[in-house]
Amino acid sequence: MPLPGFAELAAQASRQSSRVGVAAAGGADVTVLQALSLAARQGWVRPLVTGDSEAIALAARQAEVDLTPFEVVASDEPAETAAQLIADGRATILMKGQIDTPSLVRPLFDPRYGLRRGKTICQVVLMEIVDQQRRFLLADTGVTIRPTLKQKGDILRYTLQVARGLGLDTPRVALLSATEKFNPAMPETIDIVDLCRQAEAGDFGPAQVRGPLSFDVAYATDAGQKKQLAGEVVGAAEALVFPDLLSANLTVKAIMYTARCQFGGVLAGAGCPVVFMSRSDTVETRLNSLAYALALATSSSRETNG
Repeated sequence: MPLPGFAELAAQASRQSSRVGVAAAGGADVTVLQALSLAARQGWVRPLVTGDSEAIALAARQAEVDLTPFEVVASDEPAETAAQLIADGRATILMKGQIDTPSLVRPLFDPRYGLRRGKTICQVVLMEIVDQQRRFLLADTGVTIRPTLKQKGDILRYTLQVARGLGLDTPRVALLSATEKFNPAMPETIDIVDLCRQAEAGDFGPAQVRGPLSFDVAYATDAGQKKQLAGEVVGAAEALVFPDLLSANLTVKAIMYTARCQFGGVLAGAGCPVVFMSRSDTVETRLNSLAYALALATSSSRETNG
């Protein structure tokens, strides 16, 4: 079973039996309000937005969005207020609005809100290459600048959790580098060998983890054939885990702006799904991210309820 595309995720969200509360931190954003309004009209969400109420009302007028279905929660600390809405059970999903990343992440580590699950948070982007009918995850594309070996293990674990939440039983994961060989001069290959040993020992659960692999070998079967590399991950990786933020962010943005693609992003490693993309993203991308997060929330709810 491949990863779902965004049309499938949208259809799944439309089949929900009830709306899911979404708390947007920093709601004075035109595209955030438009995406939440569309999602509410489709029966996906019950939107709550936090921040300056006057600024939110102004953004709504600019966006031509009716705030009647919204709950506006006035706050000078929008991220903390949104986290409290999650903690109180009034919302299930947190959403990044007009707020910077450190401000959003801070309450996720604050014990007052009960959302901390570890010491690492990472962004996992779901990428769909439309004309090639390819879908894959990329991590960490937005948070941890130079992850330690322990943090890389966390990023791998959280990426696998996301993949399983989207329906993959045994995800195929490529640990990326600029080479396919161990090279002491390239420290990331040392970590990758260690992570592969951990994966073989079952530390990350059911998964096929391979590395170091270059992007071309992980993505294209013919690249593996030319380099005389084989295996179930070669040319068929369902998740790409990068050695650092620089390589991940440059890669994902290069794909976003040059390929015929759709994409969405979430933060993984917190106690709730977090819709997380750039403040420059479109309404379509925010709606994709909401459908993606809703699928993860539904999967988590099924696991919790048995």
